Amino acid sequence: MKIDMPKEAAEILNTLHEAGYEAYIVGGCVRDSILGRTPGDWDITTSALPMEVKKLFRRTIDTGIKHGTVTIMKGKEGFEVTTYRLDGVYEDHRHPKEVTFTRNLIEDLKRRDFTINAMAYNDKEGLVDEFNGIKDLENKIIRCVGDPSKRFEEDALRILRAVRFSGQLGYTIDPETAKAAKELAPTLSKISAERIQTEFIKMMTSMHPEVIRDAYELGITKVFLPEFDECMECEQNTVHHCYSVGEHMIRAAMEVPSDKVLRITMILHDIGKPRCKTSDEHGDHFKGHALEGSIMARGIMRRLKFDNATTDSVCNLVRCHDIFMKDEPNEFNVRKTLYHVGPSNFEDLLKVKRADMLAQSAFKREEKQKRLERLADIGHEILERKDCLSLKELAVGGKDLLELGVGPGKEIGLILNNMLMDVIKTPSHNDKEYLIKHLANYKNNLQD
Repeated sequence: MKIDMPKEAAEILNTLHEAGYEAYIVGGCVRDSILGRTPGDWDITTSALPMEVKKLFRRTIDTGIKHGTVTIMKGKEGFEVTTYRLDGVYEDHRHPKEVTFTRNLIEDLKRRDFTINAMAYNDKEGLVDEFNGIKDLENKIIRCVGDPSKRFEEDALRILRAVRFSGQLGYTIDPETAKAAKELAPTLSKISAERIQTEFIKMMTSMHPEVIRDAYELGITKVFLPEFDECMECEQNTVHHCYSVGEHMIRAAMEVPSDKVLRITMILHDIGKPRCKTSDEHGDHFKGHALEGSIMARGIMRRLKFDNATTDSVCNLVRCHDIFMKDEPNEFNVRKTLYHVGPSNFEDLLKVKRADMLAQSAFKREEKQKRLERLADIGHEILERKDCLSLKELAVGGKDLLELGVGPGKEIGLILNNMLMDVIKTPSHNDKEYLIKHLANYKNNLQD
């Protein structure tokens, strides 16, 4: 087997070899190369100690020298070089208390998470595959190296990574690995929100976002997304649906492109339904679930340490996803929607609504499709016409009101908002002379 690696990685291996040390590319880059995928990183493992590595290269960074990792800079690109090591006791289900360096490659590979990530390669010796990673790649299996319980006890994040790799590669988790993951899933509570978020995003933007169903069945979502578990257990007795709330959200996530905002939106868009559910002789109802869901989504995303921009985009889409389910779109209510969701998010809203529809029952599917097409047509016309949809596009600003003796203070903002609502209803009113002429009306309509 021959793996083509970047010349910079090959140069690093050659330098280490010429100095008398062992060195291999290792882990994900080997796996991806075998699968014909383009590796994101080229990690290197070596028998050389960190200080020995540093002596051989001109530009190095001590990225994790305590744990044996030195980054070698080649131009603007960095290559992590890590000394073979044995991990000590893991006291926090994430990091070893101490590491011991070794000169034995196999001992280093033993500590890695999954067999498909525990292969090493160099041009001289070829592929080192002590744990049958190639076989598991061929059989499309995610299997821990050695005892899965021990691997997960060492690093609980590996439990979520197993599901994530399953989604990215379309593989099945080995039964013994799955059993250990289920038993030890509660230990994920020891992992930082930032780490959970990273794996959650990778899982949801993978080729198979439906693996979140596996995460639920293994007790993983119960730890970091218990609201989703409520949805999986919430049935929908209504002609519009044929799945539980959670299953509907999974299928909706499968209907949008592999985009972070869209996939997270779809797996949260009905998150408020269990808390809004009421039932009568006509079936189940979920009045107000979109607003409740947007509030819950914001809480979830803050808990998982999402950035503000992603959080705002997702919450806006969750809040607006259910509009026009029964009402026919018209210019006024579409402008209001564009105001709330933001013009830049309109195309995403259309994708969200389409996915939501496709994950429902076939009841009135044709009617819903036509309503969605009408929404798209009206929205595009409004955007092309460049109707006023925000305060910055309003013909009157705060400075104008100050010159007219209004404010300063909260009153200015309230007046401008009333003006904007009027203009959204009647675009021709976005005229400075008109807005000033009717200033008294906008004042009288102030509402705190």
